[in-house]
Amino acid sequence: MGLAGGGTDVSPFADLYGGSILNATINLYAHATIIPNESGIITLDAIDQEQTIHYDTKLALPLDGKLDLLKGVYNRIAKEYLTEPVSFTLQTHVDAPPGSGLGSSSTLVVAIIGAFAHWLKLPLGEYDIAHLAYEIERIDLGLAGGRQDQYAATFGGFNFMEFYKDDKVIVNPLRIRRKFATELQNNIVLFYTGKSRESATIIDKQSAAINQNAQKQIDATLKVKEQSIKMKEALLRGELDKIGEILHIGWEFKKQMAEGISNPEIEKLYNTAIEAGSNGGKISGAGGGGFIFFYCPNNSRFKVIEAIEALNIQMTPYEFAMSGLYSYSIDS
Repeated sequence: MGLAGGGTDVSPFADLYGGSILNATINLYAHATIIPNESGIITLDAIDQEQTIHYDTKLALPLDGKLDLLKGVYNRIAKEYLTEPVSFTLQTHVDAPPGSGLGSSSTLVVAIIGAFAHWLKLPLGEYDIAHLAYEIERIDLGLAGGRQDQYAATFGGFNFMEFYKDDKVIVNPLRIRRKFATELQNNIVLFYTGKSRESATIIDKQSAAINQNAQKQIDATLKVKEQSIKMKEALLRGELDKIGEILHIGWEFKKQMAEGISNPEIEKLYNTAIEAGSNGGKISGAGGGGFIFFYCPNNSRFKVIEAIEALNIQMTPYEFAMSGLYSYSIDS
């Protein structure tokens, strides 16, 4: 859940100006299970997508649009760490729908890397895994996007992240007092719009604007970055009454970063929540659809939930998750 600064982790902005984001992980998970065998077959089984593919064991699987995230991770692991192919079944499941804006694709890549690293005993630390996930998505598979999702999924919890040129990333874990985190969770209400979106299109427009030195978009992105710093200070100090205002200001500037971030349906949801008592919110992720969340002070969450659900948009229960990637094995 990106609370502030979203989009400042995308090149070329992060390379030229430095980006910063404050995010927090929630209990919607990506699951990856590797079952080794000696069948001479590689089986990829995406349970949530109801897709299963079989291949003869080889060091590189074809990238053809079918479960490419799974194949992309295996291909990179095989290229860097294997001298001969292995046979296994890889089963995956993601709790959040694709295109949700909650970083589900990146979280899945991190989970699969974690499973391979545990199985093959690879010497990969947290930064190594997050950076490898970023390279697999952005370079190997050519998927447009930023850098925060891979690091959030790997590290977990509340983090203030800084992004610089040459793919330099600094993750600063935040020690949020329990009562503040609990109240934040109570006051932030999450909804799924029921419409996934293709974030790459929006991100491409955002990157193009920076490349073209479009001053309006640059200034808006700098303001979004500024809100991440204000969000960090408010959370650490327990100034929760400022959270909604920071979200609202960030959302207004985020909409100026690229065309397609908002639309009339999103604006209707936003205005409905404000009228019901929220004082700020934002789309999660690049924009255009997926999840949206609102800050609801003074127990206004109940009226906001009622108002939004009257529009046939259901609330999604969640809790903050204070840990990130976890891999283990069960010996038979």
